[in-house]
Parts: sequence; C-alpha cells; structure tokens
Amino acid sequence: MKIRVGIVGYGNLGRGVECALRQTEDMELAAVFTRRAPESVSVKTEGVPVCTTEELPQWKGKLDVLILCGGSATDLPVQTPKYAADFSVVDSFDTHARIPEHFAAVDQAARNAGTVGVISVGWDPGMFSLNRLYASCILPCGKDYTFWGKGVSQGHSDAVRRVEGVKDARQYTIPVEEALEAVRSGKNPELTTRQKHVRECFVVAEPGADLARIEKEICEMPNYFAEYDTTVHFITEEEMKRDHSGIPHGGFVIRTGKTGWDQENSHVIEYSLKLDSNPEFTSSVLVAYARAAVRLQREGQSGCKTVFDIPPAYLSSESSEFLRKNML
Repeated sequence: MKIRVGIVGYGNLGRGVECALRQTEDMELAAVFTRRAPESVSVKTEGVPVCTTEELPQWKGKLDVLILCGGSATDLPVQTPKYAADFSVVDSFDTHARIPEHFAAVDQAARNAGTVGVISVGWDPGMFSLNRLYASCILPCGKDYTFWGKGVSQGHSDAVRRVEGVKDARQYTIPVEEALEAVRSGKNPELTTRQKHVRECFVVAEPGADLARIEKEICEMPNYFAEYDTTVHFITEEEMKRDHSGIPHGGFVIRTGKTGWDQENSHVIEYSLKLDSNPEFTSSVLVAYARAAVRLQREGQSGCKTVFDIPPAYLSSESSEFLRKNML
C-alpha cells in the first residue's frame, strides 16, 4: 500500500512537493490543505481534494504523514507541534538559532501522541547539516565553513514579505568571493558572519508605505539580517516579475583539516549544490524524509527527529539488499 501524504500549504514549496511525489512509486498525494478558499486552489494531481486546514482533524487516521509547507517565521513554530498531535509530520524549519526550541515543542507533542515529527529538513538545514557532521567526524582537527548562494532564500524572502507595507520581496544571499577563495586555498581564515556573506533584498512596497521604516525593519531583523551587510532595493511589480521570477540557489560546505602524526598533511572536503529551483529541491528532500518518518512510526518510534537521527537507508524506496548491492 502506498504511503498517503497530505500537503499543508500550496505555495512554491507545496507545489514542489506535489511534483516530487509524482516521481515516487511508493507514495501518493491524498489531499492538499490550505488557509485560502479551497475553490481558489487548483492542484495538478487529478482527483486530489483541496480542503481547508480546519478540516485536518477529519483526516486523522486517513493519512500516513503531513508535509508542512509554511514559512519558518510564523507558520511552522505553531503548525508543526499542533499537527504532530494528530499526524506524523515533516517540516523545513530553517531558523538555525531557534531549532533547539522548535525541536523541544515538536518532541513533546509527538511523544504525547505517538507520532514522529521530522524538523528542519531541506538543504540547509538538512543536507548541508549532514555534510558538516560527516566532515567534522572524519577531520576532527579542522574548521567548518558554509557559504550560501548566490541565490534566493525562501525563508528570508518570506520574512521580508511579512514586514508591514511590503507587497512582494526576494532576498538574495551572496558569498563574499574573497572569503570563499581563502577557505578553498587552505588559509583557514577566521571569518565573522558579516565577512562571509552579504544579503540583497528587492522589495515591492505597498502604495504610500514608509520606505525608510521598511528598510530599517529589514536590516535590523534578528536571526535574518542584523548580522549581515544588507542592501534593500525598492522596485516595481513589473521589475520583480521581469528580473526576479526564478528561485535559484545553492552553496558550499567546506571543511579543512589536518592528519598525520604531526598534522603534516592537509585536506579539503567540499560539498556543493547548484539549484535551478530552491523550493523544488527542498521539496524533494522533504518527500524523502516523509518516507523515513512513516517507517519510524511503523516501527513504534515517536518524538521529534532531525536528519542526524535518521538512517540513510530509511530515505530510499529500495530495499536494504538493493542498496548494499548497488550503492555501497
């Protein structure tokens, strides 16, 4: 029997999850849940109902897992623990500084309900997190460096759009090239957050909005922009559509380290991503971890999990025998 999946939220991420599910043989989209009027949402998968989020309790026992596609700023801190009380859930919560408190809230709800909540799934946090962990274990005498971009950050763009007076926004994270080259060359520089990246925001403001206030509020936003050199550009809706309609992203995880009795040999581990579509790639990671969440619950596990807690084989639709023969 196929794993029955519900999508909560049908924006860029939700649409990406629907596309990713189409490419799986062991999973199927059972329903989409939205805060909008259901009749205003048109999904691509034939026969799949669109329901309001208020109808979710009626689906208890009819879904194997919910993939939550809201934003990290205000949606997921509320939604993930709330829905973990009735369903196994997966989210892409990406506010790194708040992951411990988010984990605690989801863990309590999931343990009480006997469900599994997998949080902070995507490429960072997510795939980059795994590569940081693996590299630090392999090269304990070394340093970690993570660079993001150039690309559109969904979470940061969402945070800007929630500023009063903002109609639309895109936020680009851009590595400082000099810092990136210094790391790759093995110089092991000590870099502050501000020295590694700059952030660039393109904002469509509501008519009559206070542009100076919007800019100040963006640049001083904790956990998002306060720690970076941030530039805010105010543009028209036409310019946004013409120049910023894509959602590319990517980045690099690099660890430099030493081995040998006297640490005479140097090594560089680098993992990189180049993504045409940030939300579609994130969605694909979410779907793989949704499969894992269902397997864990079926084994009788409960509580909150991160990518660190889940065996890689649980992400695959293939058997352990297949993986050992073909991928090991």
